[in-house]
Amino acid sequence: MARLSEANVLIAREIIGHFPRPKSALIPLLHLVQEQDGHVTADGMTHVAELLGITPSEVYGTASFYEMFKFEPVGRYCINVCTNISCQLLGAWELLEHAEERLGVKAGVTTEDGLFTLEDVECIAACTEAPAIQVNYRFRYKVTPDDLDQLIDDLRADRLADEIPPHGTLARVRQRVPADRWAGTGTAAQAKVDAR
Repeated sequence: MARLSEANVLIAREIIGHFPRPKSALIPLLHLVQEQDGHVTADGMTHVAELLGITPSEVYGTASFYEMFKFEPVGRYCINVCTNISCQLLGAWELLEHAEERLGVKAGVTTEDGLFTLEDVECIAACTEAPAIQVNYRFRYKVTPDDLDQLIDDLRADRLADEIPPHGTLARVRQRVPADRWAGTGTAAQAKVDAR
């Protein structure tokens, strides 16, 4: 798929309704596109722009700022190995090399079976727990080569399905907030915006 499905358009409209200005829903809608397709497509960005009343270049400008949005297909599991200073000092380079050998790919590449994409990333804000990695943005701390081997084995065997969803899935439960509980977006807030 490229544009949002009918079901996801309904979700997108609900998300947009939570914000006082439609453009404020941009990042949640980018996550929705990535959840649907596994990466952010050009048609998906165009569709988001249409829904928000902004230009596709504004959507791309925001999406390209964040490392979490991918513009090409990635593996079911995206493994990020932090190689910033704290992690470096505690063995991150060796861990990255071990991951490359174990998976048979260099950082930035997806395995032939499409299961894993390995990435060398900057600080993931877990410096006190170095060396740290993420799998689909779920943290693992003080990772050893043996820990990484076990993680890869568990992911291949689908033993962590309850803990680590496929890449692109931000959350398993979508937040539902009743309209009367929206902060500053209800009819009174809209009347103030309209009066300006």
